[in-house]
Amino acid sequence: MSKQLNREEAWALLTEYNQDPFHLHHARTVEGVMRYFAQELGYGDEVDFWGIVGLLHDLDFERYPDQHCIQSQEIMRERDLDERLIHATASHGYGITVDIQPEHEMEKVLFATDELTGLIGAAARMRPSKSCKDMELSSLKKKFKNKKFAAGCSRDVITSGAELLDWDLDTLFERTLAAMKASGNVD
Repeated sequence: MSKQLNREEAWALLTEYNQDPFHLHHARTVEGVMRYFAQELGYGDEVDFWGIVGLLHDLDFERYPDQHCIQSQEIMRERDLDERLIHATASHGYGITVDIQPEHEMEKVLFATDELTGLIGAAARMRPSKSCKDMELSSLKKKFKNKKFAAGCSRDVITSGAELLDWDLDTLFERTLAAMKASGNVD
């Protein structure tokens, strides 16, 4: 029988493989965004699971950047974790490192918002407030269009993610900004 993780167990697993404050902060940010979207999209009974998917999505990135979304599957299977968790976290590497396509709406949200939270976080750090709380859509759109800004955040992945969700970019930007503002992890 595969194992479900609670938040405390998921954090312990994450910190076993990640120590960099930036990666831990990103994990908490994506966790908050995923929890927000679970509520907003009608999956209130799965808020904790969506959050854990967000928390663990980059489990292997710090230690195995060249095997991202591949090593995490092995790590989780060695611990007999739920295959839904393994598929969901690995699917955000679709077309980049793995051929595991995002299927469930949760997986599509993760795929679409992961890179975007990085872009929003980078834009927030440039603001006098150091926060996205006062960021407007127009400001985010300007940062998105400037390919040199936060160049590591793939605009192609963000655009593909919006298409997977059947949302336009403005909708994805607005909803993800709202999620980051609401989650409390706003920079």
